[in-house]
Amino acid sequence: MPDGDPIFRHTLEGPDDMPAHVRSALTATSIGLPVTDGRCDLGTWQGIFLYEHRTAPHRRRLSATVIGEAG
Repeated sequence: MPDGDPIFRHTLEGPDDMPAHVRSALTATSIGLPVTDGRCDLGTWQGIFLYEHRTAPHRRRLSATVIGEAG
């Protein structure tokens, strides 16, 4: 959906606010990552990417919850 479409008009936080809400509802907002021997255990062609849906920069916070056994 292109920014500026009138059906997504919402101006309380900026002109890119409503399209950002729609895009974030359609994409993943959390991920589970395997960790082995203290390192992220991803495959050869796997990676982690953070995508910002807003057109203007914003401060973001990352949260991590670790579940499992220390060993």
